[in-house]
Amino acid sequence: MKEVVLWSPEEVTSWLMDNAVPEYCEPLKSFTGRDLINLTEEDFKKSPLSRVSSDSGQRLLNMIEGLKMAHHMEAHKNGHANGHIRAGDSARQNGFGAALKLNGVPNGFKKEMIKIPMPEPERSQYPMEWGKTFLAFIYALLCFVFTTVTISVVHERVPPKEVQPPLPDAFFDRFDRVQWAFSICEINGMILVGLWFVQWLLLKYKSIISRRFFCIVGTLYLYRCITMYVTTLPVPGMHFKCSPKLFGDWESHLRRIMKLIAGGGLSITGSHNMCGDYLYSGHTVILTLTYLFIKEYSPRRLWWYHWLCWALSMVGMFCILLAHDHYTVDVVVAYYITTRLFWWYHTMANQQVLKEASQTNLLARVWWYKPFQYFEKNVQGIVPRSYHWPLRCPALARGRQVKYSRLVSDT
Repeated sequence: MKEVVLWSPEEVTSWLMDNAVPEYCEPLKSFTGRDLINLTEEDFKKSPLSRVSSDSGQRLLNMIEGLKMAHHMEAHKNGHANGHIRAGDSARQNGFGAALKLNGVPNGFKKEMIKIPMPEPERSQYPMEWGKTFLAFIYALLCFVFTTVTISVVHERVPPKEVQPPLPDAFFDRFDRVQWAFSICEINGMILVGLWFVQWLLLKYKSIISRRFFCIVGTLYLYRCITMYVTTLPVPGMHFKCSPKLFGDWESHLRRIMKLIAGGGLSITGSHNMCGDYLYSGHTVILTLTYLFIKEYSPRRLWWYHWLCWALSMVGMFCILLAHDHYTVDVVVAYYITTRLFWWYHTMANQQVLKEASQTNLLARVWWYKPFQYFEKNVQGIVPRSYHWPLRCPALARGRQVKYSRLVSDT
């Protein structure tokens, strides 16, 4: 192992990335290993380190203490063996044979006591907290069911297309309807969801990331319920074949809701033949949100993967409009709300100062701030894009374990 004092700036940056503190890479980009272990609390009170973290650098200082211990132990390896002077070297220096005693110790060893300060074990920076993740899942599930119920209710309020013609739309005026385009949109959406699910299985901190996904998607569908109910638009085209109205038959309402939930709200499964859920587009929400999560939690070097997912998302949204199944404003509003909520949530989650309500933190005034605090308060810093195999081979794990032995010295 290379001594810490000999580290180059590139090795310091690599160490910061490996230990999940990438926020220090920029201010410490010119620091060598010696500069790193010489950092003190005073350095974190000055710019630029004072602007990086709200904990005055305590977590990084604790990690540097561990580096100092490793450097201290490395320095004592030369000429020492676990804190004991080698007998042969001392005997030869004094001109005596190796069989002679040193300081009255029979085996020729001089016992030394080295006191090494050990930092107190700190709580994990990224706790799993599966209980909170389960609550976020229940929230998203309830919002999805509520959305499905709202779709069924709004369907009864949509005016007949023979009475209320479609609203004028600039995209519809320039592009004729393509019947199979909406199926392409839903296929693209299923591909993106599948890619995200596989990526989620490989993530190391899947509990935190899935909790964020459930919170965001639940809030998006809650907003969609509100906009759907207060803004009932006529069908976008005369090609729509809306299912007949039920006129208060709640038993039929329930069967229709269950069918929509079982089919995932997709037209290609034959479960979605209701009208009224236009503003805003749920298909656009899924296309945009899955792409954003795929890009955020995958390695930056996989640029081709990001571009592929972006293309699937954009083509899917274009096909929604090409099929004339949503007005242009439905897609634009869905894209705008989804991206803004994703960016706001992650900006607040990545900045410790924004997790604390104060007079300067105006984001604390949004209605979902308290639940956000509950879900994110124990997550310290940016969640790293770390991956691991979800199913590990026990035999392989045992083979990779480091074995330690206890050194016993005779006195």
